[in-house]
Amino acid sequence: MLHAIDDVIALFDGVFAETFNTRLIKGDDEPIYLPADGDVGYHRIVFAHGFFASALHEVSHWCIAGAARRQLEDYGYWYEPDGRDAGQQAAFEQVEVAPQALERLLCEACAKSFEVSVDNLDGVTVDRQAFAAQVAARAERYRDQGLPLRADAFVATLRAFYRQGEPRAVAITAGRARLKTALTSA
Repeated sequence: MLHAIDDVIALFDGVFAETFNTRLIKGDDEPIYLPADGDVGYHRIVFAHGFFASALHEVSHWCIAGAARRQLEDYGYWYEPDGRDAGQQAAFEQVEVAPQALERLLCEACAKSFEVSVDNLDGVTVDRQAFAAQVAARAERYRDQGLPLRADAFVATLRAFYRQGEPRAVAITAGRARLKTALTSA
């Protein structure tokens, strides 16, 4: 199955550009979340180098971020670059379990393989299997207890497009309907 970045951008924007004033943007360098400001009137999830996996990963962070965090650049979180020591890596993994679990479910929705990212090539040796097990357990918990609202809507959108073969417009309508149902019942 072809996983064109233009499709995932159109699907995301189709569901969330109007409802949450947020767009998915193909970036050239490092990913970043930028809230609307005086120059740009909408929030931007900028993903790295046009990579499909980066787009899904950055969307997963957005799906978790609450309303106050979505008003802050990069949701107000810290980021310690590659080369982390054991303590820094443990902190990184602790905050990455939930978004990577959502990313895993987004990948499943679009029939794409998922690999955890420990993002520390030049730092301390990482137990990738242990982290992958934590991510898998958290994904299972999401399946059992339900996904966050925006993640649920996007999973429905991706599933309709990639798994059920629906056209973009139909997949977007499915995601919007899921979002509307959840917002009206909340």
